[in-house]
Amino acid sequence: MIVVFLFLLSLASIKALPQGAPTKVCGTIRPFHGGGIPPQTDTSPYSIYMRRQGGNVIVTLKSDLNIPFQGFMLQAKTPNRELLGTFQPIGNEAHTIDCVQSEDTLTHNAAQNKDMIEVEWQPPEDYEGPVIFNTTFAQNYQTFWVGVESQPLRVGKRFADDPVPNVPSRSKSTTPPNFFPDTVKQSETVFDPFYEGCSVSKLCFGAPANCVNSKNCKAVAAVTVSGDRYEFEMKANVNPGWVGVGLSDDAKMGDDSVIECVRDGNRPIKAFMSWTSGSPNFGAARVRNPQLGIRLLNSSVVNNVIYCKVARDLKTKVNGKDFDLANDKYHLLVAAGSDVTATSVGFHSLAYLASGEKKSLSDVSAVAAASKLLIRLHGSFMLAAWIGTVSVGTLLARYYRTTWVGSSICGKDIWFAWHRMFMVLTWALTVTGFVLIFVEVRAWSPGPHPILGTITTVLCFLQPIGAYFRPHPGTPRRPIFNWIHWFGGNAAHIIGIVTIFYAVKLAKAELPEFMDWILVAYVAFHVVVHLVLSIIGCISEKSSERRVTSFPMKDLGGSGRSSAYADRNADAPYSGFRKFILAIYIVVILAIVVALIVITALAPIEESWQNLRDSVMKSE
Repeated sequence: MIVVFLFLLSLASIKALPQGAPTKVCGTIRPFHGGGIPPQTDTSPYSIYMRRQGGNVIVTLKSDLNIPFQGFMLQAKTPNRELLGTFQPIGNEAHTIDCVQSEDTLTHNAAQNKDMIEVEWQPPEDYEGPVIFNTTFAQNYQTFWVGVESQPLRVGKRFADDPVPNVPSRSKSTTPPNFFPDTVKQSETVFDPFYEGCSVSKLCFGAPANCVNSKNCKAVAAVTVSGDRYEFEMKANVNPGWVGVGLSDDAKMGDDSVIECVRDGNRPIKAFMSWTSGSPNFGAARVRNPQLGIRLLNSSVVNNVIYCKVARDLKTKVNGKDFDLANDKYHLLVAAGSDVTATSVGFHSLAYLASGEKKSLSDVSAVAAASKLLIRLHGSFMLAAWIGTVSVGTLLARYYRTTWVGSSICGKDIWFAWHRMFMVLTWALTVTGFVLIFVEVRAWSPGPHPILGTITTVLCFLQPIGAYFRPHPGTPRRPIFNWIHWFGGNAAHIIGIVTIFYAVKLAKAELPEFMDWILVAYVAFHVVVHLVLSIIGCISEKSSERRVTSFPMKDLGGSGRSSAYADRNADAPYSGFRKFILAIYIVVILAIVVALIVITALAPIEESWQNLRDSVMKSE
């Protein structure tokens, strides 16, 4: 009988939830569910938004992840924890109860899913000072958070209304409680709730450029300003280890204050304050007090998507530099990466972008990314040089010395005239691209790409200088020059191609993974053409019963023309077929170069293609 009696009591407790919280929990605002189910101890996914209006405060309860809740209990308190003011529900989803005085506490009417609750709170007459809103959120009967507090908000007659709403408009949702996977799938589409309020009630900026409009950022940050309260939201996908937002004076990495949210295995997300260093040791190191001026409000890791919300003090002094969020303007730096150590985050391997201009953090207008024109030009010039001009130039020098025999341009053999033109273009494009990237980054960058790129540029720069001082044909040192010139050119070409492969993985380049396959196709085509021309050279040699070398470097001791045809005015056998192969080669190389330059210049190409499709659809 005792067991049955206790069971009936538990049923009565279960039925108590739908009508809201009882007055007996006014002091603790803690539900007594199931005979004492403990509250959640992790960070609540729900937030309290406040907006001063006409002397009162509009209070909004909402999840930043669009997770509905079934029940709540809301109170307003002074810093001394005394109940303060009265509530007036907006709509029919809540009612007031009397704890200390009339209508000083608010709770739900029914245990149904709620996306958002909006109420009006009225302070006592002539009260002027801070108010703190204290809330219990019940996601369902078993899952609830007790004592979720807002930041202090100063109220009084002398305080003006907040200029803009600090919370997105009410939206309907049918997402069941505790069903996180569907929520995350939505966050990767145009329905991602993170972007609600961007350019309306909060400042948003993400990477890659213009991703906020399409709601598909790899890493994104948002700043919401409510009075003296500054909240930074951050989100990153593609299985990140960390996501961060920095405040910079110059849109370049170095001497910047960064808030980073770090995921360490299965442990809860932690927020840290860090400081970036510039050249030559790029990185972000945590300050001596890594919690300086910041407080983690919300966080989650769902389906390898990191989300966090961090409150930052209005004024902070980091590494001797003052940061005044209300009065100063900053460039925003957004970054995300995979690697995390015990004391710092690793390279921003997943995303990185800087805003193009300084902005006040309370200015919610759209943020343009810093121009990447010099980066795009650098990549385009290097692709044109090391996939295009150098490929054709080396092919002419190796296989076409005995073609167009007897014809010349400006007194030079045709093959040599064209070879020289292509190599001059290679030299000019390489040097220009090298200068452009140094103007952009203004410092040395770590990693294999800049190292190999520098080696390639040095070899390329020295090639024409060596050619200018080459020994006269027929002299004993001419063969030595020929071999050095051949080795330097081929080494530069091979290293240049490897350098381009490394560029595909750079976060700044924003290049798609399929670009690797285009480069592989180029290498395969280049090798096949060399093999075909080498075989044709051997067949030509046998058919004429004279030596027509397929490796002309062996005979470049004199004029540079193959010795077997030095005194002839006719082309070597199969000259027409070689010209046909050359024409096919030039057309294919040109197509590959154009494709690679388009992908580089319009990076990220997937977003550019989607924007183009959207524009066409709208025009129709």
